[in-house]
Amino acid sequence: KSGSTDYNGFWTNRLHLMCDQTLENLLSRAQIKRRDAAEVRWSHAVNSRSRLTEAVTGTTHMIEADVVMRDSDPKVPIMAHPPDTDSDITLKEWLEGVKAHQKGIKLDFKSLDAVLPSLALLKEVLSEQSCPVWLNADIFYGPGGQAKILEPQAFLSAVRSLPSHTVLSLGWTTGWTAGIDNPGYSWDMVHVMEEICRTLKHPVTFPVRAALLAQSFSQLKWLLQQSDRYTLTVWTGQNDKFTLQDLLPYRTEFDMRLVFYDLPDFLRSQIAKKKELTVSYLESSVTSERDDA
Repeated sequence: KSGSTDYNGFWTNRLHLMCDQTLENLLSRAQIKRRDAAEVRWSHAVNSRSRLTEAVTGTTHMIEADVVMRDSDPKVPIMAHPPDTDSDITLKEWLEGVKAHQKGIKLDFKSLDAVLPSLALLKEVLSEQSCPVWLNADIFYGPGGQAKILEPQAFLSAVRSLPSHTVLSLGWTTGWTAGIDNPGYSWDMVHVMEEICRTLKHPVTFPVRAALLAQSFSQLKWLLQQSDRYTLTVWTGQNDKFTLQDLLPYRTEFDMRLVFYDLPDFLRSQIAKKKELTVSYLESSVTSERDDA
């Protein structure tokens, strides 16, 4: 990576990094006021008709939902988070519901068999390039991770030929347990992830668990420095506890374009205000309403 560095060691002479595409899209439509990933508002686990109606009529910029194959006929991609295997809305219906409202989408694939049928439905959305499209899969085991992963090469083979503006969200399965010292993302984990991502043409965002960030700063900083295609997206589990102090270095020492915060809005907005190293108040702990990813 070349270019001059600011006091944080990040690159400031690139006006339009490849990772900027989502921000540029939202900025061009006056959805956000500046190139700041913390300004992007999220709706998470939008896996039902009622949740979709709420999301598309609200102030959200990005709508996240989980995709699996229905286990009974008709076997089509549906919006559900395991262990659920049925839903009141299919992916086709979901995409139609989002289309008219110009929202960005993030689809989290929970099963490999749902990927190709979903991509067929996504063709029209991807060809229009009108709104951001992110595709997520957990392809490696991370700290405490026990949930099933999607086989990395199989998933990447399926998405490799997608238009270059498609954002690939490639993550690790993780776990978090209260009352113990939970390990963070190890050097081996970030090295293996970077090795598989370095040949991709797409922007890549790495979803990282908020409660594991304090112990992972050096590793994730290194990961971001490997390509101007890379960003982080911070998320939290339903019962996770962490302090805003844990997240502060990611806000103050990283370029503000490089870290998205898929967190409850009251948290995201507090983080968005923090651009200085001196902070006069911090919450002691946070519990969010979120299913573990």
